[in-house]
Amino acid sequence: MEAVLVIDMLQDFIAPDGALTCGEAGAAIVPAVREALAARRAAGDAVIYLCDSHRPDDAEFAMFPPHCLQGTAGADIIAELTPQAGDIRIAKRRYSGFFGTDLDITLREKGVTHIHLMGVCTNICVLYTAADARNLGYKVTVDARHVASFDAAAHTWALAEMKSTLGCTVIA
Repeated sequence: MEAVLVIDMLQDFIAPDGALTCGEAGAAIVPAVREALAARRAAGDAVIYLCDSHRPDDAEFAMFPPHCLQGTAGADIIAELTPQAGDIRIAKRRYSGFFGTDLDITLREKGVTHIHLMGVCTNICVLYTAADARNLGYKVTVDARHVASFDAAAHTWALAEMKSTLGCTVIA
């Protein structure tokens, strides 16, 4: 069984005025992600949205400006990728979608062995979710058309790192 993890496709990361926007790079992947989600749903794959969801006093704000505050519009999934019936939403407070969440047990209950990562930021939440997935024994695929970052050089580096060090399948 395969699953798609849609990582942080939220207003604060994708909207031009978002608190931690990826700018044009983030907006540019939306059509390809939407198309890939339709194909994955048609194939019967599980779709799981991993969503930053921070408290106002979150320790992450020592490094990054406040973003994706619980209960605010900035933490909402963008309208173009609105979840459908049967999709799962998992809130996260750290970079990896596995850290402090029930993602692993959710995937195992569904019999998932292979995950496809989509979303932002390639060099932060996508990379650390990929690392934890590989450490837990999942096969991981990342298509470069479905991920983005506010930092183009870091995006490129992270894709290479996922391929060479983590053993992910990276589609250029």
